[in-house]
Amino acid sequence: MILRSLGTRISLYGLVGIVAAAVHASVLIGLGLLLPLWLANPLAFLAASLAGYLGHSRFTFRPETGGARFARRWLLIQYLVNLAVCSLLPLLLAGLLAPPLELAVLVFTPTVLNALIWSRAAHFSLRRRSLGIRPRLHADDLGLSTATNQAILALADAGRLDGTSLLVNGPAAVQGAADWMSLKARRSDLQLCLHLCLTEGPSCAAPELLPDLVNRRGHLQLSFGQWLLVSLLPPPHPRRRRISTQLGLEIQAQIARFRQLGGDGPIHLDGHQHIHLVPVVLETVLALAERERITWLRSTEEALPTGLPLLCWWEALRQAGLLKWLVLQLLSRRARRPIRRRGLISNQGFAGVLFTGQMAGVPLEGAWRELQCLPRQADPAADHPAMAPLLLAHPGARLEGDLSAEGFGLSQPFAASSWRQREWQALSEFVG
Repeated sequence: MILRSLGTRISLYGLVGIVAAAVHASVLIGLGLLLPLWLANPLAFLAASLAGYLGHSRFTFRPETGGARFARRWLLIQYLVNLAVCSLLPLLLAGLLAPPLELAVLVFTPTVLNALIWSRAAHFSLRRRSLGIRPRLHADDLGLSTATNQAILALADAGRLDGTSLLVNGPAAVQGAADWMSLKARRSDLQLCLHLCLTEGPSCAAPELLPDLVNRRGHLQLSFGQWLLVSLLPPPHPRRRRISTQLGLEIQAQIARFRQLGGDGPIHLDGHQHIHLVPVVLETVLALAERERITWLRSTEEALPTGLPLLCWWEALRQAGLLKWLVLQLLSRRARRPIRRRGLISNQGFAGVLFTGQMAGVPLEGAWRELQCLPRQADPAADHPAMAPLLLAHPGARLEGDLSAEGFGLSQPFAASSWRQREWQALSEFVG
């Protein structure tokens, strides 16, 4: 049975290869009448690669793909690898081998590489079809405004959210926390996290204790970039030591405020603008973890989703989502080991940076699908709900008023965007 299966697969692989070669020859002949050979041949090879991409996913590796296409990244990998090999291999082999042997290497090396690439693509597809644990839907910025509170509470009450993060220095934090705790009395599985805020809004510690962190109005003033620059200073540097001391006071004050609003107990912590992952902030949080009973920190390690239209990727590039994704990938990976060393836990998957603020429609569905396809961890402890993959959104009702007056000028354009209502609507209708 195994030999028959292997023979069938080899036969299908060969047939698809013949079709791809025929496509290459046909397109090359046609384009050769209009274009120079140096341009016609790569275009013909691209057509042949596309034929192989479709044929191998639909026929050769159908047991792994279920008849669906490979992720497009495999087509790109196959094309670039083959172009590089076909360009460089003749130069590397020049004069090293006898002509018949050299010809054999030139012919069969791309064939072997293609077999490896499509096999890896098939394995990738199979892994994605083996569903892991259900992701958790999470909303940030409870307490930012009554509009944000309205959307988050409505979604949670309808069973469309699993958790939220409380902005304790937000203008509507008191009412938002009170309403959430009332809801939690009926749904004990709801998670409330501290949304550590260090870039805007009034400080929770006395402003006179934070001369480097606040402006004359007592509002937190260091941007994400400025916090990163502080992190680049050596630990003994006077400015870094001074800011770290003040930072510890503000974090403790926000934790105390969170406990007043959300009840006593272990702290699950994340960050407004993911500030908790900036090295100097992370170090301070971890130093306080045991004393303040911080047991969970959010990871933003986000796998790139597959199957999205090219327009989505253009928007991610245009809106700087890809840049934010890259920065936070690096920070999350750097944070992974210190978090584990302190005995804290974190989510085992994440989505919500790449398309920040636009988690509706195709991006929402693609992110959910990607998180569902994450493999289960071998460690039985990984089944803990707090370690489930996390899908982040920022729903909100129509904003009335200006948050800038409350010290949240950075969040004003984001909160006022019509995307807040689109995300609310998308989550209301979403069936995971």
